[in-house]
Amino acid sequence: MAAKVIVKLGGGLITDKSSIKTPKLDIIDSICDEISNLVSSGNSVIIVHGAGSYGHLLARKWSLSHGLKKNISEQQRKAVEIVRNDMKELSGLVSKSLSDRGIETTTFPPSEWAKNTGDSFKGDVSVFDSFPDNVVPITYGDVVNVDGKPEFGILSGDDLMARISIEIPSVTHCVFLLGDADGMMDRPPNLEGSKLIELWKSGEFVQTEHDSEHDVTGGIELKAERASLISEKVEEVWFINGNFPERLSELLSSGTTIGTKIVS
Repeated sequence: MAAKVIVKLGGGLITDKSSIKTPKLDIIDSICDEISNLVSSGNSVIIVHGAGSYGHLLARKWSLSHGLKKNISEQQRKAVEIVRNDMKELSGLVSKSLSDRGIETTTFPPSEWAKNTGDSFKGDVSVFDSFPDNVVPITYGDVVNVDGKPEFGILSGDDLMARISIEIPSVTHCVFLLGDADGMMDRPPNLEGSKLIELWKSGEFVQTEHDSEHDVTGGIELKAERASLISEKVEEVWFINGNFPERLSELLSSGTTIGTKIVS
């Protein structure tokens, strides 16, 4: 039976988060090879991607996640427009890679259809379920307008994943592709002796480390929270190493792969 898969491409997977606007084109292409294979096999795919070095560095410099600040409001508003344009550019790289493989895409910049932040943001996600199976809709974490004095804020791709996965009834798989680990680890993956957790549910303790220097949206903790919410609705919710995108096909064909399955 054909699957409907929502795939999150982590910003740290498809860009070098330490250097502004530095895409990992080889990684993007390898993932798009795999997505092309999935679509060609009759599966339906929706892509959400992170910002990485196209958003987080500038957002952190001008405190965009905290909303408007009077003393730097002019610089912040300029930064908002730059980040929005940069995110369209990054999404264009993903779209072009798929197009080069014969896959039609449609991109939805959140700044044009979503408002407010968190998983209760305003915006109709049903549009992502309105395309033929051979068309791949794309959206991403972005700076969006916010009600009230903050004026703007950052809508995380993880919150988009949650809403789309929960509100579209036909979703069968929700997969977060990570850039630095095989899945959720029992301690930060850069620490010696860290081990893969093959099955995880909300409330189970995991020692994590948030890279606040490069990430302004919550890191692995937010992913885990949103994945746990999704698992209440979607049976197959996974964290997988995006450097091995072939694990997506393995998951769909065999029901398992190297990674972490999130259960409710």
